[in-house]
Amino acid sequence: MIKTFNFRSLSSANVLRKIAMSTILGATVAMSGCSLLSVYKIDLPQGTAITQTQAQKLQVGMNQNQVLYILGSPAIRDTLAPKRWDYIYDYKAGTEGRRQGIADVKNASQHLIVYFDDNGLVTRIEGIDSLPAS
Repeated sequence: MIKTFNFRSLSSANVLRKIAMSTILGATVAMSGCSLLSVYKIDLPQGTAITQTQAQKLQVGMNQNQVLYILGSPAIRDTLAPKRWDYIYDYKAGTEGRRQGIADVKNASQHLIVYFDDNGLVTRIEGIDSLPAS
């Protein structure tokens, strides 16, 4: 017994419905890569955030423990230059930082340098003007 195929005539409404569904499905797949549907990104602070107010508390003649108390640990303690402490701060705003309008801090634009003498006392402070006021 041989079966014959019956070709149904496709109505124009049926064809339009299939085209519309294909278009919607294609748009949904294409939109999945857009930033609107992106993953959550964390804020990325690197270093110690220091303000001018904090840095102005430093005085020539303070010892290293007093500097640690006021500013915290430096980002860089170079073994080749142990009498110099560098406080560097960079910040890359993630999802929440962008929502709050916090600007990125790039390329170590906030850089404070504290110099010590052989006895561990502050002799010079540089970079206070590169820090934010508050």
